Amino acid sequence: MQLSGWGRYPRMEARLSTPRDEAALGALLAEGPVIARGMGRAYGDSAIGRHVLSMRRFNRLIAFDADTGRLTAEAGVTLGEIIDTFLPRGWFLSVTPGTKFVSLGGAIAADVHGKNHHVDGSFGRFVDWIELMGPDGAVTRCSPIENADLFAYTLGGMGLTGVILRAAIRLRRVESGWIRQKTLPAPNLDAALDAFAATMDATYSMAWIDCAATGDKLGRSIVMEGEHALRSELPSDRRMRPFDTPRQRGTRVPVDFPGFVLNPLTVRLFNEAYYQRGLRQQPSSLVGWDPFFYPLDAVSDWNRIYGRRGFMQFQCVVPLESHAEGLRAILAAIARTGAGSFLAVLKRFGAQESRLSFPMEGYTLALDFPMNRRSLALMPELDRITADHGGRFYLAKDSRISAQTLRRTDPRWSAFADWRRTQGLSRRFASAQSERLSL
Repeated sequence: MQLSGWGRYPRMEARLSTPRDEAALGALLAEGPVIARGMGRAYGDSAIGRHVLSMRRFNRLIAFDADTGRLTAEAGVTLGEIIDTFLPRGWFLSVTPGTKFVSLGGAIAADVHGKNHHVDGSFGRFVDWIELMGPDGAVTRCSPIENADLFAYTLGGMGLTGVILRAAIRLRRVESGWIRQKTLPAPNLDAALDAFAATMDATYSMAWIDCAATGDKLGRSIVMEGEHALRSELPSDRRMRPFDTPRQRGTRVPVDFPGFVLNPLTVRLFNEAYYQRGLRQQPSSLVGWDPFFYPLDAVSDWNRIYGRRGFMQFQCVVPLESHAEGLRAILAAIARTGAGSFLAVLKRFGAQESRLSFPMEGYTLALDFPMNRRSLALMPELDRITADHGGRFYLAKDSRISAQTLRRTDPRWSAFADWRRTQGLSRRFASAQSERLSL
């Protein structure tokens, strides 16, 4: 069958197996090479390959410690299922990406980050241990103190260290399902960066950024920050049921949009309308957890907006010492070519020391581009700008960078490839991405 990531590019013929238990999984590993797949929300080719193992049947919640918030669960459980089960009990994810339709195994394999990285770090900081099945079918538990190399390489290792079976993670205690949100319009990039600097104490912060704006408006943004609302901060009529928040009304994109719908004009018009809407928002408001963390989840199959050819996401991080110059150069290149994105997000990262994980102290910019000639022509320039400013790329979103670009910007992956060979993993766990990037 044909499989792709969420970006619908690339597509490839693959064998898809759905094991029901560890015995069946071990038998499939013996056939190798394989790659595990959760919900298929990696944008590019990191969860597709010649033989793909769906982990959705490994979806049990195993144990929970109500005193510490420690949850043990299988890899196929989704972040949304964790929220639905534990938020009514006063617990939320310590770190979450921008969609709840991600499996626990996928969140670990990509070491996902959220709006709170500058304060709390990435998902892996809250993982106590992981159990993986190796190429011989044996199950190994790893943690920061037990099989520490395996643990460190599994966080952010894109599923290339083995099949994640289950893990223990720590949840965050909260008093309500509401978020105190502040909205800060910024007329240009400098103002947006100033707003981030002024909100470093906020637990959550991010910005939608207008990639079509030019001149004095280059990088204009709507910066948002948020905090979990205390029960005492809720209106009196909500305090009795602090976790009853409105869920987003779901809509669905029923068809693939024609390619001409997304063009420089429509992107400019959308960005203008979105910025003006941001100017009209209340500076402070109470919003539910669902629209705050997962606005795109309200639109099922939103990837169909980009048409049958799909889209690619460019996500880089530029280090703190060169962030303003790097971001300005990237935004100027996008605006100049007219290949702007209407889904563009800017976040601040804190410091992180890790074997493979994407974040570094600085700013990350994520943009979606339709798969067309204009976008493809722009990508090498964005790659060069990122590399020239000491940045690197997020493999969970990548579908097209070269092995040479990866090694130039992130030499850690060369050491990982060498380690994989010494451990006998390179021929048993492989994705289309790992083959493209010579990992």
